[in-house]
Amino acid sequence: MSANTVKPAEKINIIETFFEGSRKGWNIAINTIMPAMVLGYVLVQVFTVTGIMAVLGKICGPVMGLFGLPGEAVTVLISAFFAKGAGAATAFNLYQNGVITAAEATICVMPAMLMGTLVGHYARIVLVSETNSKYRLIMLVIPLFDAALGMLLMRLCLTLMGLI
Repeated sequence: MSANTVKPAEKINIIETFFEGSRKGWNIAINTIMPAMVLGYVLVQVFTVTGIMAVLGKICGPVMGLFGLPGEAVTVLISAFFAKGAGAATAFNLYQNGVITAAEATICVMPAMLMGTLVGHYARIVLVSETNSKYRLIMLVIPLFDAALGMLLMRLCLTLMGLI
């Protein structure tokens, strides 16, 4: 074979491609999404049954009120620390249980996405890579600031749209 000879591209079998994508999607759902959803569901149930939800609602009510949310919505922030999916699932469960409205659930998704999985990412990236310790606090504060700003902007958008 000469240097200029190009190997013909392999034919792509659409059925095999579909099944490979399906297997990958199934693995993502089972290994990533389901555990996060279970965490969100269990967190809401445990907090509700033990009465912690009512206590959190009273304690966190004033701060969460700044974002147009009841104090109980702080459970979304708590679960989002562990996984983005858990934060979103917690928001859904609060909505499903009538604790928050659809608009409030929309506001709650912002911190889940902007600061979600903060604990895991911080441990895996900042601590393992031995980031200079003088920058570690700011690496925790920036996602929290982003989440707060995101909730305020989402509240503003929903207000301008007349949904809240």
